[in-house]
Amino acid sequence: MRVLVTGGTGHSGSHIIPDLIAAGHEVTGLARSDTAAAALSALGAKVRRGDIRDLDGLKEAAADSDGVIHVAHRQDLLPSGGMDAVSAAEIPVMLAYGEALAGTGKPLVVAGSIGSPGQLGRPATEEDPPLPVRDEHRGTLRVRNAVETTVIGLAEQGVRSSVVRIANIAHGTTDRAGFLPMLIALAKQNGYAGYPGDGANMWNAVHIRDIAPLFRLALEESPAGSNWHAVGDGGIPLREIAEAIGGRLGLPVVSIPADELMTPAYFGFIANIVTQSYPASNLITRQALGWEPAQPGLLADLDNGHYFPSSSKGTLKI
Repeated sequence: MRVLVTGGTGHSGSHIIPDLIAAGHEVTGLARSDTAAAALSALGAKVRRGDIRDLDGLKEAAADSDGVIHVAHRQDLLPSGGMDAVSAAEIPVMLAYGEALAGTGKPLVVAGSIGSPGQLGRPATEEDPPLPVRDEHRGTLRVRNAVETTVIGLAEQGVRSSVVRIANIAHGTTDRAGFLPMLIALAKQNGYAGYPGDGANMWNAVHIRDIAPLFRLALEESPAGSNWHAVGDGGIPLREIAEAIGGRLGLPVVSIPADELMTPAYFGFIANIVTQSYPASNLITRQALGWEPAQPGLLADLDNGHYFPSSSKGTLKI
């Protein structure tokens, strides 16, 4: 299959491309810079110069392919608009894919978020739809849910669309700016590893190298309008994550009272995220696609040591 991959040099894409090539697919990566083009070539992909901001060019690239995997984001919007703006910019991109692929039955696989179904009081499953978009939801959640709904809706236009909901923590050696590096930097900055309250709230996780085969399986086999869960660990208490970080750094592990969570020291602007519980199941994904996580779990990966180079000094301004 001739596959177009956007975001091919990023945290997920740099693993997805080699996996596709190893399975016999011909991969073309979208590159907007010489640096990205060189990185794509090094991964074994063909290079197509372009940018997801150029919707006409994106439609042409999608139409020239047998399938599309989209893991790109408008990171240039972060400084001015935050994640709300980054997510909102994806909707016209999804609609452009819909125009290019309508009636073809070609696959479109888009990266989503386990957070889309919201707080359910139980592990989220693949059959849970994204929360209805309501005014009281955080902006990012509203927009992410709208993106997922848009992608799944393309199935009605004859696109074999699917969403791979990636776990809240995607860990591995290429994780440089995710949730774990933030917590590690906070621990170094404060001299202790903290967790909110009793730390019993659950976070799901997946090794980045396990994500790649799931995107490929969704491309090859997913029915139209499906959600899949890229989840290895279905629920790890945040207290255990803090204990692992504190143990590696030789720092005390401390419960942070509720009235201190929003302070700049701990956890500041991420407090509303850190205090939530996001257990999730991967049962349907494993049964339907035959996907099995094979890489180390989150706690084992923390113990591997690559998150803790001896020369690093963590700083995080909140």
